[in-house]
Amino acid sequence: MTGNKMNRRSFGQMTLGGVALAAIGAPSIVRAQTAITFAVPNPSALTWLPYWVAVGEGYFADEGFEPTLEAVDGSSAVLQAMAAGQAQIGAPGPGPTLGARARGVDVKFLYNLYAKSVFGLLVKDESAYQVPADLKGTVIGVGTADGAEVSFTSAIMADLGMTVDADFTYLPVGDGGTAAVAFLRDEVSSYAGAVSDAAILASKGLNLREITPEAYLGFFGNGVAMLESQIASTPDLAPAFGRALVRGMRFAKDPANKDTCLAHCATGNPQEGEQDYAASLFDGVLGRMTPTDAFMGEGFGYQPPEHWQAIHDSAVAAGALSEALPDLASVYTNEFVAGWNA
Repeated sequence: MTGNKMNRRSFGQMTLGGVALAAIGAPSIVRAQTAITFAVPNPSALTWLPYWVAVGEGYFADEGFEPTLEAVDGSSAVLQAMAAGQAQIGAPGPGPTLGARARGVDVKFLYNLYAKSVFGLLVKDESAYQVPADLKGTVIGVGTADGAEVSFTSAIMADLGMTVDADFTYLPVGDGGTAAVAFLRDEVSSYAGAVSDAAILASKGLNLREITPEAYLGFFGNGVAMLESQIASTPDLAPAFGRALVRGMRFAKDPANKDTCLAHCATGNPQEGEQDYAASLFDGVLGRMTPTDAFMGEGFGYQPPEHWQAIHDSAVAAGALSEALPDLASVYTNEFVAGWNA
């Protein structure tokens, strides 16, 4: 995150150890690990909490995979890396995933990482804005021009009869420090940000208030996706990756493990781990990743079809999709969920 993030190249080079060794005293046996690249849209380790817990606790090694995390700039870049064969698995948002599918990319959403909306519409605590309708004629700050937060916000505004450029405008202002500067200079009236952005901005003394309509808090956020062609060529990857993430989530949900989880994430991003907002960000991320009571019985990673339908319909209404997809069910699958949670 701007101002507090480590170099993305060095971040992407952090990997899990590549071999599993036999017990001391037994004949030396080396089990080869399959190297994979996991592309994510920002370098915050806490944002990808169960991944770094799974790395630190050795869950990926147990599955026979050696993952490398590559942080790129936004969901569109994640999807591009996957389509170009530079990443075998990625973490895009549902809106950009729908757009990619409409363009013929054979991407499929597998794991609902953020069961509750990762994004929110934030305004200064002292501002007069109380509801999204008050933002007509204003500038809304976003991290990137084509990030998942844009489709999320456009859906909210479309439901109010407002369209971008005609009734409001977006201004890409980055995240963290640069987003705070945009607020302080009154370059933006609001900010469409993730739970991580809110924690960072608060740590910089910028008190924000969320005005997201309650109905949109059910719009899930980023998740794990693969190309269908990749699923076919590496059939063990999706089952193994999800199992490791679920184990990471179960470990993280135990309050006794919080300090250990923070240490694992600090290994993934040392600069973030030194920040005073790390503990509060951990709590916020864990809360958003935990399914609501209505879906907890389905297990971690489950994608409610009705939520996909709502996201799809809002994307069409907002113009993010030029027309409805003929087969929405082809965009996602819950086929691995039971096995991950077994």
